[in-house]
Amino acid sequence: MTWHPHITVATVIEDDGRFLFVEEHKEGRLVLNQPAGHFERGETLREAALRETREETAWEVELTGVVGIYLYTAPSNGVTYQRVCFAARPIRRKDHPLDRDITATHWLTREELAAEPKRWRSELVLRCIDDYLTGPVHSLDVVRD
Repeated sequence: MTWHPHITVATVIEDDGRFLFVEEHKEGRLVLNQPAGHFERGETLREAALRETREETAWEVELTGVVGIYLYTAPSNGVTYQRVCFAARPIRRKDHPLDRDITATHWLTREELAAEPKRWRSELVLRCIDDYLTGPVHSLDVVRD
């Protein structure tokens, strides 16, 4: 069997000390995550981050940098994911239906998120916030689409 990591994108969106999260169904429970999802054929990583954010939150955002690139192997299924995490600022919320797995969106502080570790989709949820806060956030130019 050939091993292939799954490429995903995620977006850390901050507004005045609060971060935008999605609440979604995963493996029979409700979890918190950044707007995130799989990179799709025919799009750039930046386009994927903007699309996933729009589909999962109805927010239009402007990408401002790259928080980091992460490898994560999910203990539930052994799948390895490569996550490219972008930073963004919110522009406007549109009247757009959310993906069907998304039950709500929440603006939370880092402390509010940290207080609920059992609700994180993975350890990358808090790690990306912490990496964003401690920096550096890298130029978008490091991603060559």
